[in-house]
Amino acid sequence: MYQDESKHKILFVCLGNICRSPAAEGIMKYLIEKNNLNDKIEIDSAGTSGYHNGELPDSRMRKHGSKRGYKFDSLSRKFTAKDFDDFDMIIAMDDSNYHNILRLAPDLESEKKVFRMVDFSMKYQHDHIPDPYYSGADGFELVLDLLEDACNGLMKEIVSS
Repeated sequence: MYQDESKHKILFVCLGNICRSPAAEGIMKYLIEKNNLNDKIEIDSAGTSGYHNGELPDSRMRKHGSKRGYKFDSLSRKFTAKDFDDFDMIIAMDDSNYHNILRLAPDLESEKKVFRMVDFSMKYQHDHIPDPYYSGADGFELVLDLLEDACNGLMKEIVSS
């Protein structure tokens, strides 16, 4: 599945790169640290829009993540076609972002790198990771539950490959 056997490079992508994808990045970094895999897996996140370039994740997401022991501190950036060269897996949070990413794919090999976050879910049956931006606390907690589940599933897949 991965081109570079020395290090798995994974990019999480949502719309603005201030809620879902930086949370997935932070959760995955936590799991990587916990499993002592820093030298094996590299993580980043991006957004399909450039609305929030250079901004920290949404303060509500940082607050909810902090309560669970996560640190969400990456700066938002826009997804570009160059990301296909830099990453082995590009993981979209919903179908809209999935299709926007595929539109930028330069070839079929690049398209094979694109996945949906829910492809790695183990216990939840959601068809996408919902955007909590316009929701209340429950929305952020749901997203964290879904991302923890999918990140654990992704970690399991990586370790077994």
